[in-house]
Amino acid sequence: MRFTSILSAAVAAGPIVASAAGSMGFALGNKKSDGSCKDAGDYKADFAALSKETSAKVVRIYAASDCDVASLILPAAKTAGFKVVLGIWPDTDESFQADKAAAVEYTAKYKDQVYAITVGSESMYRGNFTGPELLSKIQDVKSAVGKGVKVGTADSWNKYADGTADAIIQSGSVDILLTNAFSYWQGQVLSNATGSFYDDIYQAWGHIQEKAGSTDKIELWVGETGWPTDGDMYQHAQPGLQEASTFYSQAVCGMLDWGFNVFFFEAFDEEWKPHAVGEDGSVADETSWGAMTADRKAKYNLKC
Repeated sequence: MRFTSILSAAVAAGPIVASAAGSMGFALGNKKSDGSCKDAGDYKADFAALSKETSAKVVRIYAASDCDVASLILPAAKTAGFKVVLGIWPDTDESFQADKAAAVEYTAKYKDQVYAITVGSESMYRGNFTGPELLSKIQDVKSAVGKGVKVGTADSWNKYADGTADAIIQSGSVDILLTNAFSYWQGQVLSNATGSFYDDIYQAWGHIQEKAGSTDKIELWVGETGWPTDGDMYQHAQPGLQEASTFYSQAVCGMLDWGFNVFFFEAFDEEWKPHAVGEDGSVADETSWGAMTADRKAKYNLKC
């Protein structure tokens, strides 16, 4: 189905309400190409590249204590005029406690730079937590950071659409939810990629708003979406520069034009990453998902 028909159907049928213009953000890694940790100068350069090539003023990270990222990125964000979504990795008690401590400490020091805190990244999708179990972690963090800070989680679109996250949605404890959706990982041909992406997001957000009983009680973002510029074909999904550019201009810019918020995965290539395994067991290269190269050069037009 064409993405225009998906949009038309969504507007006609559902309760989803968007603002006049969506906000753009990028997922940002905390490692250099060789796998070593970034330093303060790297984040300064990251923000400079994003400011030059995109309209984004917010980034998201995944584990606040890993590579001391919270302590390094927030001062750089303040100087560059960016905000940061801090991530907490709850999948082990060690990472949960370390990330929570970092988030609490550095949110207090840089509250104006912390856009939100997400507890978990596809934790329900991987089966590491049920909705109620993850909710307990979210409530723990929300209590620890105190009032005035948005707290939520990020997960795959289908975990919202199928009811797995209902306990979280209906709890009254979350302020923000990030929804990940990748047409590439669903093996879509490019001609159907944007329509598939829109359909996934609409299913997830429609369910969230239905269960929340409101169109604006919970702030909604696309947490991750993207298309690789190189690597292996996944089912019918062909990586490539033109394919990625087309997906960006149609799917991502289309979302923004309709007033929805999007985090693109990801800002820069991460050459250190191992291969990923899809749901069908296929192995795929995950080093070329960046909108920019590892040395911060835009691969295609990133202005919507």
